[in-house]
Amino acid sequence: MGLFSTKSGPAAVALPAEPFVADPDNSAAAPSAPRPLPALLRPTAPSSLNAERSTAFDQLKVRIHQQLVQRLDVQNLKALPPDTVRAEVRVVIRELCQSEHGLLSSTDQERLMDEVMDETFGLGPLEVLLKDATITDILINRFDKIYVERRGRLEQADIRFRDNQHLRQIIDRIVGLVGRRIDETSPMVDARLADGSRVNAIIPPLALDGPAMSIRRFGAKPLQLEDLIRHGAFPAQVMDFLSAAVQARCNILISGGTGSGKTTLLNCLSRYIPPDERVVTIEDAAELQLQQPHVVRLETRPPNIEGRGEITQRDLVKNCLRMRPDRIIIGEVRSGEALDMLQAMNTGHEGSMTTIHANTTRDALARLEVMIAMAGYDIPMRALRHQIASALQIVVQAARLTGGKRKVVRVTEITGMEGDGIQAHDIFQYEQTGVDGNGQAVGTFAVNGIRPRCCDKIESRGIPLPAELFQRRKIEMDGNGSGNGNGKAGG
Repeated sequence: MGLFSTKSGPAAVALPAEPFVADPDNSAAAPSAPRPLPALLRPTAPSSLNAERSTAFDQLKVRIHQQLVQRLDVQNLKALPPDTVRAEVRVVIRELCQSEHGLLSSTDQERLMDEVMDETFGLGPLEVLLKDATITDILINRFDKIYVERRGRLEQADIRFRDNQHLRQIIDRIVGLVGRRIDETSPMVDARLADGSRVNAIIPPLALDGPAMSIRRFGAKPLQLEDLIRHGAFPAQVMDFLSAAVQARCNILISGGTGSGKTTLLNCLSRYIPPDERVVTIEDAAELQLQQPHVVRLETRPPNIEGRGEITQRDLVKNCLRMRPDRIIIGEVRSGEALDMLQAMNTGHEGSMTTIHANTTRDALARLEVMIAMAGYDIPMRALRHQIASALQIVVQAARLTGGKRKVVRVTEITGMEGDGIQAHDIFQYEQTGVDGNGQAVGTFAVNGIRPRCCDKIESRGIPLPAELFQRRKIEMDGNGSGNGNGKAGG
């Protein structure tokens, strides 16, 4: 097979991903000959591996992987299409498994082949979880304690890394693919996977029990607002208003706690940006999946090992103003870039959007003030609040409720200043009334009967809004989170 070298000694090859080693002190030593399979792995053993059998299985997997590395011919590897490489590598792994004196059962052999393929081309044990579309978060506390979130609930996963060194190798592989680094001088990092999933990793000495990592996943197919309505995040009236506001170039701030769905909502709203507008996105770790053809994506850069070369979000905001954007979208404001964003919204970049971590609408506005103050700007509070009130038109508050359901709990319009305070009123709001038998939040959406001032701007751009859209009423939401999109008259 042209893909593999016939040399007996170790070949100088570079795998698509760094192989792991079982014994750091003897990692380069090649096995002289196939060794008998431990009795724990013979076909008579139960398919459910106990701790000892799992260790023996891991040792065999390392040995097979090392033999595979020796047989790879890197020059031919680079010349072949990826699918061909994977197919031929799998054939060789099968041969290596069968060379283990036939002691592997067919079930164990298939599992071993899959795991060696995952170590060679993917992210090891994580591949099983990444292929599960129902998982939204992967939380690794240490190499043998891994949790996942499915449908809003946390549960322990039935996988583990071999040890802390194995987990660290996977972290290095992830951050290396996006040109970032993690070491003792820089023990925290934000990165992303190829599918856009957001990764945060932290290692010793900051992480006391060994490397830890969290992965926030995003579906391969971006959710639409219709999907959020079907899942009960909000009723159709909210979608009608927000989609019209985006088209009419209203500036929108999406607020919420961790895991409340801010980024998902931002992605959904971006669908309504007209395709002939130029959009520039700015993020710490790129995760937005905008659905427009004319998008420029910018990402911050951490300092290098000498502490130089850092590019912050504020640097990118200043630079993107020279790139002739129609709209600017910041993944999340955290510090001084908040003022630059507000200024951009006030100086011709209407229709811009961003997110912020806050538990309520009022908290979100207060956090903006604090961010600007902490950045060293000596701006009178009244002038600062006037800047916020004139830049923002709509604040959308998202929340994660009892049972794990994510909902839009408030849509608020900023209407200006009254005295020294920012004036605002709620257009829509969700009120939780209790929980059902499954522990899921139930409640009602209230339409408060207030016609937003921005409706004049929306209608002036030829975007019609139904006259009854803002009629005061309540919309019941059932225990599954879905509701009657047409609404029901109520108190």
